[in-house]
Amino acid sequence: MTSSTHGDTRSRLLDAAAELIARAPGEEFSLREVCNQVAVKMPTLYHFFGSKQGLIDAVVERGFDLYMGQKDGQESSGDPIQDIRQGWDAHVAFGLANPGFYSLMYGKVRPGYSPAPQARPSQLLRSLTRQAAAQGRLAADPDQAAAHILVTNIGVTLRQIILAQEDRELSIAVREGAIAAITGTSSSRRGRDDRLVAIHQVIEEVARHPEVLGVQESQLLSSWLIRLSENDSPSR
Repeated sequence: MTSSTHGDTRSRLLDAAAELIARAPGEEFSLREVCNQVAVKMPTLYHFFGSKQGLIDAVVERGFDLYMGQKDGQESSGDPIQDIRQGWDAHVAFGLANPGFYSLMYGKVRPGYSPAPQARPSQLLRSLTRQAAAQGRLAADPDQAAAHILVTNIGVTLRQIILAQEDRELSIAVREGAIAAITGTSSSRRGRDDRLVAIHQVIEEVARHPEVLGVQESQLLSSWLIRLSENDSPSR
């Protein structure tokens, strides 16, 4: 068996397992059925993965590889809050397109257990909340803000997978509620400087519609507004 055939068989086994899991997320699946779909014998599966848990772990890792591959191809808007918004939508879209992978990545819960690949997107999200915090745009600790966004993002995605249908209106409403909570732009922030809030809202609007001014012009305007907001920040 050549190395390319070797890799192809392994990938097909992972895809078959993910497909079976997608049919009934959270349910048990048969290793024999995985093998039957790929037309290989059980020893071949054990050769690649060692055990059923080994196969599950590999499916989880492959899912995160696919997910992060999409993330890496996503261009930054130049604004961390807008990037969080875009990341939320990409997260939901991935879950709906890959329910088998997603149900193992985030839906299979064991007390005290967190798959190592989960750390990769979490680190990316924390880097965005820390950028926002450095600009004076968070009303919460950046790591707590990242956790707030992640858990609500997962909840919305799992709900849509369970219902087997997209609910774009719900996703947007929860997304904007979560962003309002971490930035303090909800009603609880009435005492904050209105001018600073307005500047941040303009920054987000520019990042959301770069085609109006042009990409370079939008980034330049955002950098000026960020500098202005830093001068207006209460910590200064």
